[in-house]
Amino acid sequence: MSDTGSSERRQWHFDWRLLLFAGLFLPVLIGLGIWQLGRAEEKQLQLKQWDQQAEELGWSEQTSRGLTPGRPVTLQGQYSDTTWLLDNRTRDGAPGYEVLTLFYPDDGPPVVVNRGWIQAPRTRTSLPDVSIPVGEVEIRGRMGAFPVPPVLADSSEQSDGWPRRVQALPESLASEQEPDVASLVVKLSGREQPGAYRADWKPDLMGPQTHYGYAFQWFSLAVALVILTVVASYRKTGANNDNDNG
Repeated sequence: MSDTGSSERRQWHFDWRLLLFAGLFLPVLIGLGIWQLGRAEEKQLQLKQWDQQAEELGWSEQTSRGLTPGRPVTLQGQYSDTTWLLDNRTRDGAPGYEVLTLFYPDDGPPVVVNRGWIQAPRTRTSLPDVSIPVGEVEIRGRMGAFPVPPVLADSSEQSDGWPRRVQALPESLASEQEPDVASLVVKLSGREQPGAYRADWKPDLMGPQTHYGYAFQWFSLAVALVILTVVASYRKTGANNDNDNG
């Protein structure tokens, strides 16, 4: 009995279809990886510039230059009594609200501050007890869009006092209370900030590490494509495969 396994060996077989496929997609994968590396570098420079401006520029000058979501800010000023409770916000399965309070900086236009999440009382007729820091405070956060869901129902409940429950808070509704309000809101950077509740936000801005991760994925796919192409191009030959050309 002959040993057919020992007579079999692998040889290179030219397959133009396989090489064409690899030749088309390999540059695309490498190009996407390089593009993501470039985006990561741009994002690092942008974040560095924003951090520098947050320290050097006053709030008034920042607003005059135009606000951008994700930009860090540091403000000194006072909270007002004007507070909206953004309804239907759940955390860990518990119903609650996001607390948004109008803030008056010492310099520049007023701004709505999203102070984070607070759990709702058991009964719908009751509102949570929201405290407001008294006097001058310094807050840190990042700029974000006004909370407006895709399907906007009734914007607010008719009430004479504050806080006021709302289903959404578009800029137009905030402008009814303060016409000069900033075009974006400040989302506090953490629970340690004055007046903060549960302010553990997901990042509004894709950071450099995310782009590096995408670049690694694209380069990994490029390497896998090369390996698979080489492996598929070597086929077994032997007594039963001498006429196998493709």
